[in-house]
Amino acid sequence: MKPIPYGRQHIEQEDVDAVVNTLTADFLTQGPKVKEFENQFSNYVDAKYAVAVSNATAGLHLSVLALGVKPGDRVITTPITFAASANCIRYAGAEVWFADIDPNTYILSLEKTRLLIESKPKGYFKGIIPVDFAGLPVNLEDFRSLANEHNLWIIEDACHAPGGHFKNSKNAIQKCGNGNYADVAVFSFHPVKHIACGEGGMVTTNSKEIYEKLLLLRSHGITKEEMSQNDGGWFYEMKELGFNYRLTDIQSALGITQLKKNDKGVIKRNEIADRYKEAFKEKIKFQHVPENYYHAHHLFIIEVDNRKKLYEALKENNIFAQIHYIPVHTLPYYKRIGYIEALLEHSENYYSKCISLPMYPSLNNDELDFVIQTVLNNI
Repeated sequence: MKPIPYGRQHIEQEDVDAVVNTLTADFLTQGPKVKEFENQFSNYVDAKYAVAVSNATAGLHLSVLALGVKPGDRVITTPITFAASANCIRYAGAEVWFADIDPNTYILSLEKTRLLIESKPKGYFKGIIPVDFAGLPVNLEDFRSLANEHNLWIIEDACHAPGGHFKNSKNAIQKCGNGNYADVAVFSFHPVKHIACGEGGMVTTNSKEIYEKLLLLRSHGITKEEMSQNDGGWFYEMKELGFNYRLTDIQSALGITQLKKNDKGVIKRNEIADRYKEAFKEKIKFQHVPENYYHAHHLFIIEVDNRKKLYEALKENNIFAQIHYIPVHTLPYYKRIGYIEALLEHSENYYSKCISLPMYPSLNNDELDFVIQTVLNNI
């Protein structure tokens, strides 16, 4: 059987045609496709504003800056995430504080976050970055209530979850990234994610002030908005020390066609997840999905005691699983700056057993059956 990766992009002829058409158009970057992609994405997640960026890490960086994070500030996030969720805080010179995960959902624990916040004086922390881990939405209504008690902002790291949602206390669907509870949300368009642009990201918000700050910082802090009649057409002003975090029209064209297929892709991902769950129930632990949550399933994760043995057995059968993630506080950089003594029992126990199985819409039934049987034969 051909190699089966844990994730992969799904490119069809319409995607290719969209890119080729853009390559022969007038703009390769800073053109109309970027704004078109932003508008379609904000409509998709029900947010007022969207800002396309070069990658999700850039989006996280811009988000913390737009929220005014500065050296000496302290921000809470989960240790079970890609390093960028924490690194963006460090980029602004602030301190990262980790709260433990829920051992069943693998998401940042509301209770542990509350305990951490309440263990310190009022005003000690500035914000929280919860992660829609593996595609399972965070209950941001609950986190917003906690944040409001302590005057904190929220960045939703929704990189795994376009198309996911939860129902709030009024039974209303809350799409990941809609901005109803988080100040900003960030999405990723890396090839293994739902929407593949090669590289790329999107930041969504309902705040006009934050939106305008994101736009300014995305492109060197430069604007022409305040030109007077006496200024020439070449005139511009640099208002802030910004960055070149722009997305190209080429990538945006691909993103537009990919976005149109995302609902169909998420349905397929859930069908694959259901097959895994049926095969593994009462045999292997997998991520718990609470009632009234719609999982976007970027990943399907199981926990096994013999993780290394299973990983190698899968590899021998041309199945390339992955581990998501090594806890951020145990990485050499974070150990070096003082996190070696962090006590995050659930996160470390999860990491000792977790393994991500193949999960992508083009995974066919024969491949899925082969993965399932190989897992069952080697646990």
